Amino acid sequence: MDTTSITILFDAPFWVGLYEREHDGHYEACKITFGAEPKDYEVYAFLLRNWHRLRFSPSIQAAGRAPKAVNPKRMQRLIHRQTEAAGIGTKAQQALQLQREQLKQERTVRSRAQREAEKQRQFELRQQKHRQKHRGH
Repeated sequence: MDTTSITILFDAPFWVGLYEREHDGHYEACKITFGAEPKDYEVYAFLLRNWHRLRFSPSIQAAGRAPKAVNPKRMQRLIHRQTEAAGIGTKAQQALQLQREQLKQERTVRSRAQREAEKQRQFELRQQKHRQKHRGH
């Protein structure tokens, strides 16, 4: 079953759209930041215009439906165990957190490479100055 939904909510100081899709048992979410409160037709136009630029979170396994009713106390114990293990938050929040962590890892790799390149450049400059001092002898 394929489902998609978009939820518009106010996350101070901006209006945010939370676009969720579920396809073949995999769940993905994307956060869209709007400025002022968007109208329905503006949201639709934005999705049509920027669909290819949306960055969805990595897909996570979608939870299936509960097959039958469970005793309320047992249900409470199961819920408590699941929240202890998985952490608190909706599926969308967990998917967005996973995306944030991946972007953070990419950023650290990129900054480390820039830092190493800068070190190498400084080293080359020092070597060049050293060669310049001993050039005439």
